[in-house]
Amino acid sequence: MTATIPEMMTALVYDRELGPWEATRGLTKLQVPTPRLDPSATPTDDAAVIIEVIHAGFCGSDRGIWFRKSFKDMIHGSLDEEAGTLRVTGHELLGRIVQVGRKAGIKYGYSAGDIVSTESHIICGACYQCRAGDTHVCAEDKIIGISRDGCFAQYLKLPAKALWRTDLDRIRPEVAAVQEPFGNAVHACTKVDLRGKSVVIHGTGTIGLFAVLIARGLGAGTIIGVDPNPKHADMARRLGADLVVGPEEAGARILKATRGVGADVSLEMSGINAALNTAIESTRRGGDVILFGVRDGPMTIDKYGRLVMNGIALHSVVGRQIFETWLVTKSLLEDRTNLIQERIWEVILNQGEGTLVDIQDWEADAFQDSITAWPKVVMRFAGE
Repeated sequence: MTATIPEMMTALVYDRELGPWEATRGLTKLQVPTPRLDPSATPTDDAAVIIEVIHAGFCGSDRGIWFRKSFKDMIHGSLDEEAGTLRVTGHELLGRIVQVGRKAGIKYGYSAGDIVSTESHIICGACYQCRAGDTHVCAEDKIIGISRDGCFAQYLKLPAKALWRTDLDRIRPEVAAVQEPFGNAVHACTKVDLRGKSVVIHGTGTIGLFAVLIARGLGAGTIIGVDPNPKHADMARRLGADLVVGPEEAGARILKATRGVGADVSLEMSGINAALNTAIESTRRGGDVILFGVRDGPMTIDKYGRLVMNGIALHSVVGRQIFETWLVTKSLLEDRTNLIQERIWEVILNQGEGTLVDIQDWEADAFQDSITAWPKVVMRFAGE
């Protein structure tokens, strides 16, 4: 099936020809060729679709690209493989299918007009991990917006197997655009059973703020946030955290709030070495520490003996369980009784004030101000 789409489109890109990685920052708004389905030249296009992007969320990973702190090797390596110079970035999206490959329609039932989000890790389906059911750690995965072109554009091409149908009668479009990062927090919060537990969230950036909502929605008892940023701390309180403290007082305040026992579950969301040690030291004997935050370079555990002798379990979390996490995400967001969707819109997205940017008005310096001021920013590429 086909629809009329323009030859060229607006996109935000990293272009390595514009200057060295280390000497630049930000993204560039350019007119680039619109992706096409051409199964005769690219056989996998038969199982792909073209999506018109409605909204796209700006992620912590995108901040790493913007400020040139992460993903250089993955971006440059994939561009070398493609013999290309620019990468369309972005991986959080809500979009409308406008063209459908033959197999995408037959096997997955997609048709033009369907509203979708997407899993950002495009898995191979053939490596050891995929065949063992651990698709979220596929050895050959491609990440949208990093190792293949992404969604900071009016259109993008994706394999149908990665898509997730979305009902805009149940989820408002701006929230639907951030299902992928919300799913990160769902994966972290479902690694162990949170029902009735004391849960401490070390780092209340975007994923940590989502985790406050999810932990409450999953039946956690006491929820404590730890963050040095007063704005993030205030948002965590507004989202339902029982207590939010600064890092310097976290250990003592957590022990006091848990009557000297320590947290049942600690979620380390910042990737900061000191936060990791605070999380371990303030978790009770037999408790669980969920590791989600990532930083390049070494991390040191100060009291390794305590970790072992107290039987504290460490759980690493990456991405989302494909597609189990998406099912939980759908359930949490579509359940209007838990107010999760409303609080994302009202608190994290500030009802669009300062957090919703139209691509037609996009300007690099102003956008940097927005992503610095707010934990989550969403771009509008097409009206809905």
